[in-house]
Amino acid sequence: MRIRFRGTRGSLPVPGPKTVRYGGNTTCIEVRGDHGGLLILDAGTGIRGLGRELVAEGVASCDVFITHLHWDHISGLPFFLPLFLPGRRVAIYGPADPLNMTGIEAVLDRQMEYPFFPVRAAELSADLECRTLADGETVDLGFARVSPLLMNHPAPNFGYLVQCDGKSMFFTGDHEPFVNIYSPEDRDFEMYASLVEQRNRAILDRLRGVDLLVVDAQYTSEEFAVKRGWGHGSMDSALEMARDAGAGLVVLTHHDMERTDEDLDELEARLRAKWKGSGVRFELAREGLELEL
Repeated sequence: MRIRFRGTRGSLPVPGPKTVRYGGNTTCIEVRGDHGGLLILDAGTGIRGLGRELVAEGVASCDVFITHLHWDHISGLPFFLPLFLPGRRVAIYGPADPLNMTGIEAVLDRQMEYPFFPVRAAELSADLECRTLADGETVDLGFARVSPLLMNHPAPNFGYLVQCDGKSMFFTGDHEPFVNIYSPEDRDFEMYASLVEQRNRAILDRLRGVDLLVVDAQYTSEEFAVKRGWGHGSMDSALEMARDAGAGLVVLTHHDMERTDEDLDELEARLRAKWKGSGVRFELAREGLELEL
């Protein structure tokens, strides 16, 4: 299984001279099987360049798994070139929209409707398939199996377990660790503590022993303390997850849009000093980073 990071930024694309090394595009991860087969995790702005390469390669089919429907994870879809070409098959999977009571098929319709986009979804030339997923089901692509798991974010967000070529990876999408929102003296503290423990255990059980763990690590611990409830984790909480799950390698992604390359270099140095001797292997996601499991 080969993984390539096409977009590593959270919230907003930030191209420019200060984000060259880690990248300015929003979330997109390319996953390929050793003997063919392609799937894509999220469709942030990083999917645009990938789409152009797929067309140049003559790739006729791909499967796109959307973690959730926030803009930074879907804004590249209307610019994904295979959608505009006849003879191409594009399958899009993801969660339902519980507020509007619609499935994943409504994502492109709403993104590309007048007056927000010049081309409507109905005018796309590719053979488009859409499938709304349920928590815990498994999609068998032949070369890989993909299983969604509901994570913790202000919108329904799936983490995805990908099993391929005897290896496994888990991508959290956007995720904030579950914590007890009640104080010990509150009547509901014990009940909620039990629920938090169950949810955290369910996540760890699903990703235990994965070869690669890709985690939303937008904040430092100091930032997380004042941004709790915003739906993102910290670099330290990501490494704690990797340690508790026994992951082989963890990649920290969804970099905050305000961070420059120098900022991320400094944060990485601090993390390596703090986590030295812990046994946790980690990297910071960079556009173009390629891994082979």
